[in-house]
Amino acid sequence: MTESTGPATEEQGSGHRESWRDSVPEGTATDLENLLGTGVSAAQEQLQRNGGFLPFALTVQNDGEVRLVAVSPADAGEGSDGDFDAEAMISDLTALLQQNREDFRAAAIVCDILLVEEDSDAIHVAAEHRDGSVFAAVLPYAANAGTQTWEFGELSADASEPAIWVD
Repeated sequence: MTESTGPATEEQGSGHRESWRDSVPEGTATDLENLLGTGVSAAQEQLQRNGGFLPFALTVQNDGEVRLVAVSPADAGEGSDGDFDAEAMISDLTALLQQNREDFRAAAIVCDILLVEEDSDAIHVAAEHRDGSVFAAVLPYAANAGTQTWEFGELSADASEPAIWVD
């Protein structure tokens, strides 16, 4: 699990989405929002089915098709209780996306993070477009032991830097 100091609070609120959308081309905003929505939904589905999820990526192919990209975790060492190295997986995903970036126009990396200030787990989606636009969001979540379900907080914007289209 990676750590984050928390969502970018100055970007919260209903006005942020419109101002963000206004700052990028319509097609770019559609691609990034598609990746964000698909990433959050896929992570929620994995949480509900498996109780957790491994880092994964999504791409918007040049033809508009959304594809899932995954890497295998490095084998867990003896006595590690099956833990996996999320940082290594994210690094592998980033390298794979960088190597194949001519095949798609947008990508997102989805991972499980710990929001330190809120002491909460969260789904983190960092989406990036080949035109240089970036958008990231976090969705806090917690298990409800009483109902045996997952409860999700408010989706909020998070700071992000380009990682795929960097040279």
